[in-house]
Amino acid sequence: MSLDFAYFPGCAAKQVQKEADTAARAVCQELGITLNAMPRATCCGAVSLRETKPAFALAVSARTLSEAEEQGRNIVTICNTCLQTLSYANFRFKEEPELLQQINGVLKEAGVRPYGGTVQVNHLLWVITDKVDQKLLKSKIKKPLGGMKVAPFYGCHNLRPSEIFPSGDAGEKADHLHRLITLMGGEPVSYRGQDRCCGFHVMLSDKKEMRAMVATNCINAKEAGAEVMITPCTLCDMAMGAYQGIAEKSVGRTIGLPELNFAQLLGSAMALDQGRLGLDRLHVDPKPVLSSRGVI
Repeated sequence: MSLDFAYFPGCAAKQVQKEADTAARAVCQELGITLNAMPRATCCGAVSLRETKPAFALAVSARTLSEAEEQGRNIVTICNTCLQTLSYANFRFKEEPELLQQINGVLKEAGVRPYGGTVQVNHLLWVITDKVDQKLLKSKIKKPLGGMKVAPFYGCHNLRPSEIFPSGDAGEKADHLHRLITLMGGEPVSYRGQDRCCGFHVMLSDKKEMRAMVATNCINAKEAGAEVMITPCTLCDMAMGAYQGIAEKSVGRTIGLPELNFAQLLGSAMALDQGRLGLDRLHVDPKPVLSSRGVI
């Protein structure tokens, strides 16, 4: 099975959540996953653009899909919103030939190669849990989590709407994080909120509500026994990690739950260099918990 992908990290990984990108690259190098740059790729055409200028958003997505198709590769991303946006556009292009023809007309006018509808959009989490040889993956776990209680926070844009994703990859019953936590030697924590919105997308319209959402999700996880939380999304990382301290002030309660991108925890269990994993960039230091479990 080919593990050669066109890599679309998304805007957040390039600017704010750089540690998610460096951790993903480090893990992929160990697992034989090739991440090829997409030099002409821009924003995925995310939610706000989809709502205000839907046709333009589809054209932006088609431009990215076309670049991957030109490479002869499927796309892999580490952002749930990029995943949903590109998957939504791709689903419509494959289901609505007339729409694809119209959007290709826009691409041609811009001097962009038309999109033929052959690309599949993947999340890196799916690739690691479903496409990497599991014996290889297990052999790379040099520092098992030792029963660490880990809260899986899926978010929402890699789960819904399930019909736009390849069969079995997403939906309400997705269990990729649970399986990865178990494989690393951890204990997945069940709690209310693991498949809810992180709050990122209401940050500008209602910051009070956003902070309440962050606080509720983190508190629910910690009260269920979680020592750390992991997410598969750079925007969820930003909300649950970078904004956790702000959320604490908003609700008047200390939370202190370390939040990592899944690739950072996986890289730690693989005994990769902490500098490559960006652990020092996190807003709630996970190193005391990792150290107590013998991971670092």
